[in-house]
Amino acid sequence: MHFVDVTMFCAAEGGGVRTYLAAKSEWLARNTRIRHTIVGPGPCGGGCSSSSFVSVPGITIPNTNGYRLPLSGRIASRVLQRLQPDLIEVGDACQFAWAALRVKHKIDVPVVAFYHSDLVQIAEQRFGAAAGRAVAYYASSLYRQFDLVLAPSQLMVQRLHHLGVKRVKHQPLGVDTSMFTPKRRDETFRARLGLPENARLLVYAGRFTREKKLPLLMEAVQRLGDPYYLLMVGSGKMRERSPRLIHLPFQRDPHVLASVIASCDVMVHPGDQETFGLVVLEAMACGIPVLGVAAGGVAELVSSDTGLLVRPGSAAALAEGLEALYEGDLAQLGANGRRRTLEKYDWNLIVPQLVAQYANLFAAHERAELEAGLSYAAE
Repeated sequence: MHFVDVTMFCAAEGGGVRTYLAAKSEWLARNTRIRHTIVGPGPCGGGCSSSSFVSVPGITIPNTNGYRLPLSGRIASRVLQRLQPDLIEVGDACQFAWAALRVKHKIDVPVVAFYHSDLVQIAEQRFGAAAGRAVAYYASSLYRQFDLVLAPSQLMVQRLHHLGVKRVKHQPLGVDTSMFTPKRRDETFRARLGLPENARLLVYAGRFTREKKLPLLMEAVQRLGDPYYLLMVGSGKMRERSPRLIHLPFQRDPHVLASVIASCDVMVHPGDQETFGLVVLEAMACGIPVLGVAAGGVAELVSSDTGLLVRPGSAAALAEGLEALYEGDLAQLGANGRRRTLEKYDWNLIVPQLVAQYANLFAAHERAELEAGLSYAAE
């Protein structure tokens, strides 16, 4: 068997898609004889060591931390057809998606889409309601052509159904619980940051973009004042300056990122547009509580025994939520989150679920071929 993933989201800096592809590749290589190839507008930004990576010509998209668009969908189609895959999974809604669908019709191979980004909401937020309606029409037309669409949260399943996409299955993402673990905690970390012993250290990790609602988080920290400090880890432009704000660049090494997260008190995620929220799982696996908002995919991950959800769009609510968390038992909340990831979200549980989704698709594909053959013979 040969599985091929094709996506533009092989960025040099960050991205849950890259983490997902790396975990899938490593698990398949370790546990199966399935060949796995990743196709992208290279170079690959990492996570491809356990698989072969095939590059197609691409152009960098400005201000996206290294994401690239393929120059030609037809070149991508030829590359995919030459690889002779048994299954193709598409990780974006641009040229690669249409290239995969062309190959589907040429060589009769099942094609899966993974709905990693909520395209309609992004369009509405950035360009207005008319843009949202146009993107909804586009997404509906595109995703209804796939044999299967996977969505990382139940919320995204519902939104795809609303677009008229019927062949949708819920497939959560996972976390490497051996990498992200409380054992990574560094007791000297705060001193090296120059923080006082009584510092309450919050962490945000991810891209510094508009939809993450970071100004609200920074305002919340300013409201709280001493002894709260916010550590921002990631890539993008940071315009805000404050003695309560500490910035670390994107951490390419996941060992380092795990150590940073495990050495903080609370992960704070103010964004309300997440399709899933992979960094939330990483924080839970590291044994620290999470403060999120009651919106988006994060709301499906955080519960009262692992953290706290507050109303979205409010710096005051974030500040009140942080104070409430510190009045509780942070250690117990963190331990509960660690247990939750071990029981439900370890990649060794998630990737077999994904393979089972593929197996069901193969079975349906074979039944359809058999029925078509019998119908043709009857005629």
